[in-house]
Amino acid sequence: MALRHLPNKKLLITTINAHSYNVSRKDAGFARALQKSDVLIADGASVVWSIQMLQKRKVQRIAGADLFRFEMKRLQNIGGVSFFLGSSESTLDKIRERAAKEYPNVRIETYSPPYKPDFSDDDNREMIEAINAVKPDVLFIGMTAPKQEKWALKHMEYLDVKHIGCIGAVFDFYAGNKNRAPKWMQNAGLEWLHRFSSEPGRLWKRYLVGNALFVSHLVGETLSHDKDE
Repeated sequence: MALRHLPNKKLLITTINAHSYNVSRKDAGFARALQKSDVLIADGASVVWSIQMLQKRKVQRIAGADLFRFEMKRLQNIGGVSFFLGSSESTLDKIRERAAKEYPNVRIETYSPPYKPDFSDDDNREMIEAINAVKPDVLFIGMTAPKQEKWALKHMEYLDVKHIGCIGAVFDFYAGNKNRAPKWMQNAGLEWLHRFSSEPGRLWKRYLVGNALFVSHLVGETLSHDKDE
């Protein structure tokens, strides 16, 4: 489904890349959140190539940042409301400041949840109440995967929103805390390399080990697919 064809109703929109695929194989709750999403976007060159190889189907890579830009431009045109759930107050301040300049017709609301592995019932209730008081056209969640996707699916029925976009690191990109890869690296499918080079100590396992693991899964799926045919 192309972004321009997204219906204006409650939708859970998530993204998948090699890392999230690997995590989903070990986390049943995360896998369910991805499978139950109304729109699952291929945010990773490896996922795009895998779909082309296994299903002979051409899909477009759409990063979380692309989804964010699409939604904000749409809200700019209609004078809509966006709500940012996640990250720190300082990051949310930067988002509000930048968005006010770039999207002056969009009402920006934010909420910084407690920084903890698991939210209490009170935490969840306060987040839901804050969101529903605004009734946003788009709820952006930036808690990192798989936490954000699992939270969104679990509480979706209680949220008075339209689109829910789980966009993780986009909060930091847009706030200027981190730099996104140059356009040529994005187009060449090398955005992962840019992120790895910027934080090798933290991301080496995700990209070096994780990419190799993803390839091994792809080879296994390819062999199984060829056998079935």
